[in-house]
Amino acid sequence: MSEVKVAALRARGVVVPMRRPLVTGGGAVMEAPLALIDLEMSDGAVGRAYLFAYGVFALKPLIAAIEALGAGLIGEPLAPRALHAAMRARLRFAGATGAMGQALSGLDMAAWDGFAKGLGLPLHAALGAGRAPVRAYNSCGLGLIGAAAIPAETTALAEGFGAVKLRLGYETLAEDLAAIRACREAVAPDYPVMSDYNQSLLPAEAARRARAIGDRLHWIEEPVRADDVAGHAEVRRAATTHLMTGENAFGPPDIARLIAGGAADLLMPDAGKIWGVTGWLEAAALCAAAGIPVSSHLYPEISVHLLAATPTADWLEYVDWAEPILAEPIAFENGRAAPPARPGAGIEWNEAAVARHAV
Repeated sequence: MSEVKVAALRARGVVVPMRRPLVTGGGAVMEAPLALIDLEMSDGAVGRAYLFAYGVFALKPLIAAIEALGAGLIGEPLAPRALHAAMRARLRFAGATGAMGQALSGLDMAAWDGFAKGLGLPLHAALGAGRAPVRAYNSCGLGLIGAAAIPAETTALAEGFGAVKLRLGYETLAEDLAAIRACREAVAPDYPVMSDYNQSLLPAEAARRARAIGDRLHWIEEPVRADDVAGHAEVRRAATTHLMTGENAFGPPDIARLIAGGAADLLMPDAGKIWGVTGWLEAAALCAAAGIPVSSHLYPEISVHLLAATPTADWLEYVDWAEPILAEPIAFENGRAAPPARPGAGIEWNEAAVARHAV
């Protein structure tokens, strides 16, 4: 049998309208700019992945980064860890953060998807993991919409899910507390409600709000600037509930710094920034050694496989932002999601929808 190699790369952009536009303490997310990656193999398999660009202005540079970094994979054997190491080596001087860090992540995910398809296995099985369902929380709404609008939206989002996420970071602590109260009154007393400040506070104010919030929430997420390890540690000391961060960690070294600095009780790598499947597995091993539960950030379609291979797996974050351009969105049952049994990560494009949203 001939060796399977990477034969071609295609990267393209779409901008998908969001079903529930999201206003957060860190800024508004009104649409989903996505970079779609197709990594074609010599055996005919196609590894697929997508990346969230955060803003339409960043989509074109992200696609350019994917194309530039991915050009070095053409003609190479389909060995995801070796391809990952080669991309890391190319980025030693340029750095594996920003668009290049995202490109590394997306290409790594696509390589693993193609590798698993070549084996005829779903991704979690190719990683040596079982298919146990993981509990999921709905993160598709509850932006800064004001306390009056929160109960109805909470009720809608909570149906079929084990938890919801509420965005905080209003101008005043009183408004934050009113939002929390409105959300909590719409669900059962023991129903988990996560919160996210989206980096909107300075450490002293974040600590003040954490003390006032007490144990009303399941976690307080990213209250201060993402790279402020000491600031997170300060808020953690003040908080009664768990502190969560990690979504902006570029690669396992950033996760190691968060752990060493005592920045959080919980960590949530982002598959599109943590350097893909390979980076996630390394980060998950660090978290397991430290006894830290791991949840996912965005990318539920591939994250459900990654959490299956994570020793301290906790929660899957569900967002529906990519669903309009997917042939088969991820499925949930009784507030949980199991990795799809079909080969690879299960990501296939709805090409008609892709054409409608192409940019």
